[in-house]
Amino acid sequence: MKCKDNSKNPNKIRDTVRKRYGEIAVTSGSCCGSGKSSCCSAGGVTADTIAKSIGYSEKEIESLPEGANLGLSCGNPTAFASLKSGEIVLDLGSGAGLDVFLAAEKVGKNGRVIGVDMTAEMISKARNNAKDFSEETGLDNIEFRLGEIEHLPVADNTVDVVISNCVINLSPDKEQVWREIARVLKPGGRVAVSDLALLEPLPEIARESIELLVGCIAGAVLVDESVKMARDAGLVAVETKCTPYPVDEQFEAVIPGIGKILDLVPKGKKPGDYVTSMLLTGNKPK
Repeated sequence: MKCKDNSKNPNKIRDTVRKRYGEIAVTSGSCCGSGKSSCCSAGGVTADTIAKSIGYSEKEIESLPEGANLGLSCGNPTAFASLKSGEIVLDLGSGAGLDVFLAAEKVGKNGRVIGVDMTAEMISKARNNAKDFSEETGLDNIEFRLGEIEHLPVADNTVDVVISNCVINLSPDKEQVWREIARVLKPGGRVAVSDLALLEPLPEIARESIELLVGCIAGAVLVDESVKMARDAGLVAVETKCTPYPVDEQFEAVIPGIGKILDLVPKGKKPGDYVTSMLLTGNKPK
């Protein structure tokens, strides 16, 4: 099942997402305050809490420039990308740079990491964070580019690894995103994407919610559909691993709209019956 919002008015969806994430960049977090733990709620949930719950280690979190973790992740793709020294990595929807910085340390001074984001405010924030990262690590192997993931500002066959974290679900043209991933990968290159996905279709009222879309839920598609899109784009050895994602009203401060799903699912159902954190890996044929 395709997301109706995505097919009905893709420009409106894209503009809504751009505006929301621009606001997040300017306020240095998804809800309140600034700093490494930039989000808070009555339940004590922070951006770091979210990161730890979905696979980031304490060491990884502490290594990041202040403000790089905005609590917008749904997995840790760098943990499964098997990054090697000297590789070129592309991060789709790089935000404030969280995964870019982690990848940069893994590929080292002979490698390079490119972050692409469609939000000018996020690019500005990420570039400022990159200055702090460079001063701290001595590495100068990062670049942030403004662009849409459906039309990547990257040449054909130039990237060893594509990563992405909780971003493709926001795209109004996911098939095009996967075609772009295949285009920019070198022959034999690989992809590791963390994304919110569906175990079963959401109720129609939830799928029509803009608020849930910018919270990454209404734009999600079924796990099998993600696999099909990756394969149709030409990727092989496509595999997925799904783990529970903390869909709960206490995370409302970190992920806008996520608590609303509690009111929209049928009686007897819970959000976890629908939403999962999916890791998708695959390769471009040699």
